[in-house]
Amino acid sequence: MVLRVLLLVLLVFNSLAFVSCVNEEGLALLSFKGSLTEYAEGSMNNWNSSDQSPCSWDGVTCKQEKVVSLSLPNKNLSGIFPSALGNLSALCRLNLRNNRLLGRLPLDLFHAKELQSVVLSSNSLSGSVPAEIQMLSSLHTLDLSQNSFNNSIPLSIARCRRLKSIVLAQNHFSGSLPDGITSLASLQKLNISFNRLSGSIPKGISNLSTLRATLDMSHNLFNGSIPASLGNLPQRVYIDLSYNNLSGPIPQIGSLINLGPTAFAGNLFLCGPPLKTSCCSSTQDSNCQSLFHNPPRNSGRSSNSSTCAVVFVIAGIIIGICLSGLLFSKWYKKICACKVSRHFEQTLMPTKDFLYIAKHGSDYPEHYQFVQLDLHVSLDLDKLLKASAFFLGKSKTGIVYKVVLEDGRTLCWDPSLC
Repeated sequence: MVLRVLLLVLLVFNSLAFVSCVNEEGLALLSFKGSLTEYAEGSMNNWNSSDQSPCSWDGVTCKQEKVVSLSLPNKNLSGIFPSALGNLSALCRLNLRNNRLLGRLPLDLFHAKELQSVVLSSNSLSGSVPAEIQMLSSLHTLDLSQNSFNNSIPLSIARCRRLKSIVLAQNHFSGSLPDGITSLASLQKLNISFNRLSGSIPKGISNLSTLRATLDMSHNLFNGSIPASLGNLPQRVYIDLSYNNLSGPIPQIGSLINLGPTAFAGNLFLCGPPLKTSCCSSTQDSNCQSLFHNPPRNSGRSSNSSTCAVVFVIAGIIIGICLSGLLFSKWYKKICACKVSRHFEQTLMPTKDFLYIAKHGSDYPEHYQFVQLDLHVSLDLDKLLKASAFFLGKSKTGIVYKVVLEDGRTLCWDPSLC
């Protein structure tokens, strides 16, 4: 009997010890771990039920023995997204990005009303974003990008008045952008790119005066014209409207003027700067300026004047080059002619070895007259015919030929002297 009492007492003490080790926070996290089918080796090895508190577990941060942060990115977590995390009443930050979580966002998750940051990007979550997200009144960061969420963006998301960053890129959201988002007074970043959103760009988007980083609406199905009010956004904001179905002239106002062509690329019916597509047709040249929201009246004249000035400068340079080339050519020919003339004058000066052959109105050899410069040289026609003749060039009087006799004597023949 005594032995039975002792065993009962030991059992009670063991039960109390077990209960004291697994508090409500720890049970919620162990339930989360139990719902996973796979996780990276070593990532949750120290999640033990025998611990007095889960605050020492990997990825868990506590404050006053309450879990305030759960961060397990890139841990290869697989399985259905668990609903047990909603039992973490003090949870402020949830980061489970770049894992392989499946299914819909459980409604119980939004019972953790202290959540300020929810980062679930790069998973395989699907379905609609529950309207219950409005229960997270302290939420300032929402990143659901690179998942498979569909249907429309819930209007209730605009009721999270403290939101500073909304990233819903690379999903399958459709429908129009809720007007309520444009009333978020603290919003600094909005990225809804790579979805199937349609309709016109809300004019009230200019109310997002607190934007600091990016307004990315690219790769959607937005249509209509770009509201001029979009230019009222701060200059530091990079606006990306590329690859939509927008049309009409790009407003030349405010922050829109500083954007490059990549911000508007992929919109076949957009025109005007910074795109190369002109908004003017051949029959509308007189009304062209009105399409650009009334730029200064003298902008066209100043542009034409500068163009004319450039043309005149280029033409003057070309004419100057041509004249310089022509003058140089004439000068060069004159110098060459002088050098040649001097050369022949010096070369063809009569010496003792030279004889001039004078021709008296006949082309026959017997009519040639030989002018002997060296009186000691005897010459006849037979010697001349046996000699070698060479063309020398021109002198002041005409063409000069060189004749070399058999004995080496040289004759110079200038027909103009004949």
